[in-house]
Amino acid sequence: PMASKGIIYAVDIQDEMLAAIREKMEAQDVRNIKMVKGGEQGVNLPENSVDKVLMVDVYHEFNYPKEMIASIKKALKPDGKIFLIEYRGEDRSVPIKAVHKMTEAQAVKEMNAEGFILERNDDNLPWQHCMVFIRE
Repeated sequence: PMASKGIIYAVDIQDEMLAAIREKMEAQDVRNIKMVKGGEQGVNLPENSVDKVLMVDVYHEFNYPKEMIASIKKALKPDGKIFLIEYRGEDRSVPIKAVHKMTEAQAVKEMNAEGFILERNDDNLPWQHCMVFIRE
């Protein structure tokens, strides 16, 4: 698979999550993942170091979304992309509390404010948006 050729940074603010990833890595003999302890206002990744950032059902949890996106932007290479996966706030049939959902319009507004535009929103997931953002 493509991910086996590069370095994957696994960023989390919870030590328990990083430990769980470490256990899976060891069990499956995976060697190209680097654990990074993130903070509430930053991802603690080197500048200009990543091609893609995948955030799955996490953006809506940020206490400091503006600071986090600025930190991610700094870590992204100029042609890098952010893949934002969030439960569809527009869809009442998605059985998730509204506080854990996000509309495309809301995501676009917040990401535009940080210098990103929506490249596309894939409809390949049953309950979630798969929004891809690039620099303006």
